Amino acid sequence: MKRQKLQLLFSLVTIVAILATSCSKKTMTPLANSLFTTNPSPLELVGTKVPVTISGRFPAKWFDKNTTIVVTPVLKYSNGEALGTSYTYQGEKVAGNGTVVNYESGSAITLRSEFDYTPAMKKSELFLRFEFMKSGKTIPSFPDVKIADGVVATQALASAATTTPAVAPDAFQRIIKEAYDADIMFLIQQAELRSSELNSNNLAAWKDLVKEADSNNRKNVNVEVSAYASPDGGYELNEKLAEKREANTTNYLSKEFKKQNIDTEINAKYTAQDWEGFQKLVQASSLQDKDIVLRVLSMYPDTETREREIKNISAVYSDLAETILPKLRRSRLIANVEVIGKTDEELKRAATSDMAGLTVEELLYAANLDGVSKEKVYTHVTQKFPNDYRGWNNLGAYYYSSGQNSKAIQAFNRAAQVSSRAPEANMNQALLSMADGNLTKAEQLLGNASGASSLGEALGLLYIQKGDYNRAVQSFGNAKTNNAALAQILTKNYNKAQQTLDGVANKDATTYYLAAIVAARTNNTSGVVGNLRSALDKGLPTSEVANDIEFAKFLTNSDVKNMLMR
Repeated sequence: MKRQKLQLLFSLVTIVAILATSCSKKTMTPLANSLFTTNPSPLELVGTKVPVTISGRFPAKWFDKNTTIVVTPVLKYSNGEALGTSYTYQGEKVAGNGTVVNYESGSAITLRSEFDYTPAMKKSELFLRFEFMKSGKTIPSFPDVKIADGVVATQALASAATTTPAVAPDAFQRIIKEAYDADIMFLIQQAELRSSELNSNNLAAWKDLVKEADSNNRKNVNVEVSAYASPDGGYELNEKLAEKREANTTNYLSKEFKKQNIDTEINAKYTAQDWEGFQKLVQASSLQDKDIVLRVLSMYPDTETREREIKNISAVYSDLAETILPKLRRSRLIANVEVIGKTDEELKRAATSDMAGLTVEELLYAANLDGVSKEKVYTHVTQKFPNDYRGWNNLGAYYYSSGQNSKAIQAFNRAAQVSSRAPEANMNQALLSMADGNLTKAEQLLGNASGASSLGEALGLLYIQKGDYNRAVQSFGNAKTNNAALAQILTKNYNKAQQTLDGVANKDATTYYLAAIVAARTNNTSGVVGNLRSALDKGLPTSEVANDIEFAKFLTNSDVKNMLMR
């Protein structure tokens, strides 16, 4: 009898357990994916992350009062998965810190997550994973619920490799203008040329320079004579005096040039009162009361009033008469020399044969002439001028543009060692950092790259990789590059993006692939087909198209299907 009672009790416990399990299963039926939406839809790469906001709800009378559920977004891709932020929800009878869900009415939920992007996520699926706990124990759950397909990873097409590296400029000038001067001094109120002045070493050297420039077929020379009188003595007297000094000086030079067969033009003028020269000399002097003199000059534009007021400052005027005014009684001789540099043809011949006689500026200029080997010239610059960062930098730029990355890295590093503040060296180092995904270092380097050529391109790339697409567009300006077009696509300016792509000088697979994306986003099927065909012809792998959600709705197109079967 006792045994029968025990069996009956066991049976009752079993029935209760079955009912409880049945009730649990009824409460925890799988949720339909139609209950959930994502923003954005589909997911999209922004910077280095894939952000998503999931909106959904627990239906009425679904959430068991005694159950806790942890909901985790899961992005699944080939051979891996990434977990998002977990959110905890609990029934009305659970004591805990989760968000309480009412059994009768259910509850709307919002889950925000972001995933660190990896290229495999391009072909992926977003799921929600539910973990159930009851009475402190994990209980069976239903399978993960799929709520979205794939990640739009178009931003990942941004490439540091195709960004134009900064080339350090040369300072080569075809014509270099130089000026050489000498003075012939005069005594007060006299215009006669004194032998002590005409036989001075300074004047002799000046005449020799003029003769050398006149006889050199790579130089042009002309001469200016400017004669002056000091501001004291009255305007009419000084005008006649300055005019006579100019005439005497010009006649002297004409005779000298004729004796030495110098055929050059002499342009002569005179200034009656050299107030400008007077002011400069006073400013540069150590006169005790020079500020008073300068104030007089600023207060009185009339020359007679100036002279009278300055003479009234008796303590100063004696010093002026002794140290300043004598220096203004002169004829100033100026030889304007134009040094004519080598022609492009001459530089090209030297750069392709013997570079030994070329200056560093000529070499850097010649490297950009048609038919000249940049690698050969820049290598020569690094050997002959190893402490000039430009040779290393520009050699690195050549290697970088040629896809020889290991050599480019070595050259860029050497340029930075030679000159850590050089804007071009910093910009190119930033390109290497962006290629490695180190945006923090790249941003620091670009902060020291002001003035570098193609800086706008580098900044545009940085902003794309940071997910700041509007600033990227501004930085690129009117650049006709793949990256510039990509920024315009990411800001949904498809007309401008297509114009940019049309202007790319050397179109590659990425150029046509971006054009295909523009066509896909504007529902241009023929544009999708034509540009994808060109991209594939340029070497784009068919897997890129097949795995890209940008073209998901075109994969059933017969022309696209045939292309992908190559």
